[in-house]
Amino acid sequence: MIHPKRLSLNTSAPSLPASFHRIGWSNLLAQFSEQIALAAAPLAAVLLLSAGPSGTGWLQTAQTLPFLLLSIPAGLVVDRASRRSLMVGSELLRALSLASIVALLVAGALNLPLLALLGFLGAIGTVCYSVAAPALIPSLVPRAQLAAANRWLELARSAAYTAGPALGGALVGWTGAPAAYALATVLSLLAVLFLVGLPREEVLPKQKRDLTHDLREGAGFILHHDLLRPILVTAIFFNTGWFILQAIYVAYAVQNLGMTATEVGVTLGIYGGGMIIGALLAPALARRVSFGTTILIGPIGGFGAAVVMLLTLWLPSVWMAGLSFFLFGAGPILWTISTMTLRQAVTPNAMLGRVSAFIMTATFGARPIGAAIEAVIAAHSGVAACLTAAVGCFLIQLLVIIASRVPRLRELPQASVPTS
Repeated sequence: MIHPKRLSLNTSAPSLPASFHRIGWSNLLAQFSEQIALAAAPLAAVLLLSAGPSGTGWLQTAQTLPFLLLSIPAGLVVDRASRRSLMVGSELLRALSLASIVALLVAGALNLPLLALLGFLGAIGTVCYSVAAPALIPSLVPRAQLAAANRWLELARSAAYTAGPALGGALVGWTGAPAAYALATVLSLLAVLFLVGLPREEVLPKQKRDLTHDLREGAGFILHHDLLRPILVTAIFFNTGWFILQAIYVAYAVQNLGMTATEVGVTLGIYGGGMIIGALLAPALARRVSFGTTILIGPIGGFGAAVVMLLTLWLPSVWMAGLSFFLFGAGPILWTISTMTLRQAVTPNAMLGRVSAFIMTATFGARPIGAAIEAVIAAHSGVAACLTAAVGCFLIQLLVIIASRVPRLRELPQASVPTS
């Protein structure tokens, strides 16, 4: 057994390597592209294709289903191949799907099934990129700087979540959906250019491996880890509730709250603003509260945000919706930074791809389930039932994490790894 050590969560470490900055810029552009497209898709569905809450729910299901179906296969590939090359190919696939939507919009041939299919293909690229990136970063960044690297990645993501939806909504409202998708395509291609400039990482010699053993090993590591297991369960319920809300929000905002496309984009952008503030406050919080408390802030913020959104049934207001999205951004971003750092710190490098893939399958894979739940509930019981179901999911995720030992962590641990 390796003697357990403690890792500092100090983010004022020396400057990060130049290779990390390339990933950071690529991540920013890819996230910006994704958020513009994700904001444009339901708006195009509602405003151009006359979709209702159930239709947008099935659209969100298609756009997130690859996370459930392909994260584990992607993780197996990540642990065997060049992570850089996988990220390049994945982002190119997403750019191709976006360019295809532009062509169909210009030709007047886009319909809801085609929009869902191309969203599905683009999400395949997002899945592979998202699995490979966390696995590549520890090979480029010293372990003592992982928290700083993750914080800056989340700041970039937060900036994209702020400006992307607002810009996407504005472009759809002012010039139409083609302009939004064209900009998303260009940004995706620029993200590829930054990845191409990364140094080629060393790929371990190919060995005959038992895939079933590898899958069991990755799943077993998470399920038997007393920190990763409750984090996983919490994230599943969080993402289910989050996508019940995400799937219904655009149709609800336009049809029930009377928002314009621009106002929808702005409220979605407030989510990113909350993320930026949360990420900027992360170092100060890390100095003043324990590591476990920092993690707990995320589930608390998610539950509070869901309750505020439910209140818009009786207090319909753009400002209330904006407050809900701000809370969704500010609290959970601390969860994302802290739990990703924890996962990277306690997971052996050879298993990072598989562990990331299992966590992505369970957490992001909950998103199409949440969207499908929304579509069914909206079709049979209406908007109020959807918002109530979302609040229920957020309550469960809060209770799960409170019941674990995670909130009692004083520092970021480096778990013991049994020798084989």
